Amino acid sequence: ADDAAVYRLTDDLALVETVDFITPVVDDPYAFGAIAAANALSDIYAMGARPVFALSIVGFPTKSLPISALGEIMRGGSDKAAEAGVSIIGGHSVDDNEPKYGFCVTGLVHPDRLVTNAGAQPGDALVLTKPLGTGIITTGIDQRLVGQEAIDRIIRVMSALNGAASQVMVFVGVNACTDVTGF
Repeated sequence: ADDAAVYRLTDDLALVETVDFITPVVDDPYAFGAIAAANALSDIYAMGARPVFALSIVGFPTKSLPISALGEIMRGGSDKAAEAGVSIIGGHSVDDNEPKYGFCVTGLVHPDRLVTNAGAQPGDALVLTKPLGTGIITTGIDQRLVGQEAIDRIIRVMSALNGAASQVMVFVGVNACTDVTGF
């Protein structure tokens, strides 16, 4: 039940592959794109790998939403991928009833530095790199119960990359890791 699949190429190189896409968790299309990208990249980071390229995955209701919203979603994802040093080299889109966006991400890792969630042991310290509870906040956003300050903060938290945390995790040598929800 790891966050991504791993395929060993050589004794010192393995591919790490994931596909992850989500429906909107915030109303702002650009922020949604950035959050979806950070979420997909987190699967690679959680395994101690370095993401190198991605393919975008888009479902979009072209008959009910303006195409400019799709452009903003993709711009948010593209900017977040660029921040991670990841090239988006293609992708696929479909007309769908509800917006969906994410990536199929490919990363690289030395097989000896691979981190899985299966390595967790009783007594391990739990380290959270982001606060829990984003789902409660995004549900509140859907119900118009959350103010703009909280929305801005949750967007910052959910769109932050986990790359630095991944590097530290690999450096110190953890037993296990998972990205919880990527946020």
